[in-house]
Amino acid sequence: MPSSTFRLQKAGYDRAMLRTGGMHRVTVLIPDDVVVLDAAIPMDVFGSDPNYQLQVCAAAPTVRTSVPGLSCGAVAGLEAMERSDTVVVPGYASFDRPLPEPVIRALRDAHGRGTRILSICTGAFALAAAGLLADRPATTHWRAAPLLQARYPDIDIRHDRLFVDNGDVLTSAGVTSGIDLCLHLVRKDFGAAAANDRARDLVAPPIREGGQTQFTRPFLADTPAATLADLRAWILANLDHPHTLDGLARRCNLSRRTFIRRFRDETGTSAHAWITTARLDHARELLEKTELSVSQIGYRTGLGNPANTRAVFKRHLGIGPGEYRRSRTVTGGPATPTAVSDRPVRPHRAAGSAAPAPPRNTAPADR
Repeated sequence: MPSSTFRLQKAGYDRAMLRTGGMHRVTVLIPDDVVVLDAAIPMDVFGSDPNYQLQVCAAAPTVRTSVPGLSCGAVAGLEAMERSDTVVVPGYASFDRPLPEPVIRALRDAHGRGTRILSICTGAFALAAAGLLADRPATTHWRAAPLLQARYPDIDIRHDRLFVDNGDVLTSAGVTSGIDLCLHLVRKDFGAAAANDRARDLVAPPIREGGQTQFTRPFLADTPAATLADLRAWILANLDHPHTLDGLARRCNLSRRTFIRRFRDETGTSAHAWITTARLDHARELLEKTELSVSQIGYRTGLGNPANTRAVFKRHLGIGPGEYRRSRTVTGGPATPTAVSDRPVRPHRAAGSAAPAPPRNTAPADR
């Protein structure tokens, strides 16, 4: 599929989902021999979120799990997918064997009705069997990726991606990347504030972009012992400060080349991309929770002047900040944003960190 066509389809589907108000119905389809953790992830993320209505279905009342002696009961049959806005297919250990035809047909029919379908780990094999991944980019656990590619050569396998978002069909890599994908959906459906709240409840990193490699550490390092964990915490507390590669390298007492290499090793992305993602996420939360103007939000998050802020939103989200705020007020954001004073609104600064310089009139290059 041409990249331009893919982007247009994805943007159109995302806009349609933004206009869907009210409770969002998520169904977790449990395949036979299901991986327990893969199934638990969407149940926890969506089942504990008041914006979602969760149900679990399967082809049989009781389904085997990948743990010997442990089974999973489902109160609903495959017909539950007929009333779903999103269907999640967890990974299953017997992915090398064909799924029952009723399961494949139910997935195909659900997608045909406009239901969003996503898989965790080897659940991608079920989506592929239903023909939902043909001529599309997709990912799965790195160990299973070669088999998926061999069995379905028309799929554009992204071996090292955490997740791939096609708009109507989404796939994730192994195990914990399912959390990243589920939080990504919460962010798309109900905004950055809702996703960050769920991440805090789960004690999970708020953002790991899908383009990051499967072999990386989280958006925020798991432990302070990680080489650049303290620096990343300081950056998050000083997003309105102009950051440069040379300046960040000096702060860590590293050469520019060593800093670039270590940052990418720990996060799977460049410092520039990581900082832009953090700024954009904070800007989205301010748009949802406050009445700050686009200009004020741009300077408080380091995105810069209104033109640059709008350009970043358009490039990453496909819509401007004004349209984003209006969509969140209708579907997932507060009915009335909280009024705030003109004082800087910023994340909590880590103890002992230096105060940032005043924001400039344009967004920093972060090069």
